[in-house]
Amino acid sequence: MVERGIPADRIDTSRPHPARIYDYVLGGRDNYEVDREAAEELLASTPTIREAMQANRAFMERAVRALVQDYGIRQIIDIGTGIPTSPNTHEIAQAIEPRTRVVYADNDPIVGVHANARLRGTGETGFALADARDPRSVLDHPATKALIDFSQPVGVLLIAVLHFVADQEDPRGIIRTLRDGLPSGSFLALTHGTADFVDDRGKEAVRIYSSSTATLNLRPRREVEALFEGFELVEPGLVMVSEWRPDVEVEEPRRHGVYGAVGRKP
Repeated sequence: MVERGIPADRIDTSRPHPARIYDYVLGGRDNYEVDREAAEELLASTPTIREAMQANRAFMERAVRALVQDYGIRQIIDIGTGIPTSPNTHEIAQAIEPRTRVVYADNDPIVGVHANARLRGTGETGFALADARDPRSVLDHPATKALIDFSQPVGVLLIAVLHFVADQEDPRGIIRTLRDGLPSGSFLALTHGTADFVDDRGKEAVRIYSSSTATLNLRPRREVEALFEGFELVEPGLVMVSEWRPDVEVEEPRRHGVYGAVGRKP
């Protein structure tokens, strides 16, 4: 199920959008000049940002494989998904178990346009035009209700999303609402930017994103860990994304300034 009829006047191309910056940095083509300019400024000030985004993406792939293969999750809500980039969440999950149901949610209508085009005919997959800052709008969306059975465990992804949510928008409250709407045995996979491992370049990234549709809010480890309140972290806990169950072990993983973890609701 996909959402149709997204009005053109809801698409803002006057300011860069984090999802489209992310798309450009990872080599995608679904972006605008304003996004490319912001991305190039970001790359010039923080050359390691592309590697960090790639590491973040790789975490997502490993986390989805773990949810479906190791923990038997058969339904996933990917919130703040951004423009679909292969391999997508549903491609990873359904390669392991074809009956896995996936709902993508994002507040950018442009993401919706691309999702509508790419998901048509895939089956067991849908898109909800909804905002992570209003988690009930995600949980109660018709696309979500059509695909997700909340009497069974659900995997929720918040990959590089909550660092675009300001403190006054209550990121912990967002997680609380999602957690309370999920049954026992559900999982949360989350990544979050931090300045714990970076120098003043982190401040420059914050400045660049300040002109976009969402500000960047880098948080220390203790604040990221607090987002998992009510979840039990699975091994190896909250670590740099490159250290979370890597496909290839390395002696000294690069410190990318992004934390990642997966937690289970008891």
